[in-house]
Amino acid sequence: MKLIWAATLGALTLFTSCKEPSPLSEGAGFKSIDRQGWVYGDSYEFNPSPDFAETRGTARMAVVVRHTGAYLYSNLWLEVATPVAGSDSMALDTVNIKLADIYGKWLGKGLGVSYVKTDTLPGRYGFDEDVPARVRHIMRVDTLDDVEQIGLIYFEPVPYQN
Repeated sequence: MKLIWAATLGALTLFTSCKEPSPLSEGAGFKSIDRQGWVYGDSYEFNPSPDFAETRGTARMAVVVRHTGAYLYSNLWLEVATPVAGSDSMALDTVNIKLADIYGKWLGKGLGVSYVKTDTLPGRYGFDEDVPARVRHIMRVDTLDDVEQIGLIYFEPVPYQN
């Protein structure tokens, strides 16, 4: 009887500890994707976090993708547009975020319902609190399904010298 009680208690503990990951904070530079899918032409805008003391400069960036286990592809191609210092133009960079290995195993953290993958981009990118960076998908589909959130995180800022 003690063995059955211990097994039941252990199973209850296991099931209650495996709940869905909590959603990423909207205040941390994350945007929720429309439930109908991410339309090819739609871009999401991101400003550097308020804790950056300077208003313009360069920084390292990381892209965060939250997707469901039903996502059909092993990667996500993005176009990241960032401001260029001293001009009205934007620098465009094409980024490939690898979400699954060659066997189809998700590389992000999570179980079952959602997976979160963070990828630090190479190099430094311009930032300006008045000109947001933009991110859009450039996959070969009109509407991309099963991507839930996209995020852009700035870190290691270096202010421009005037």
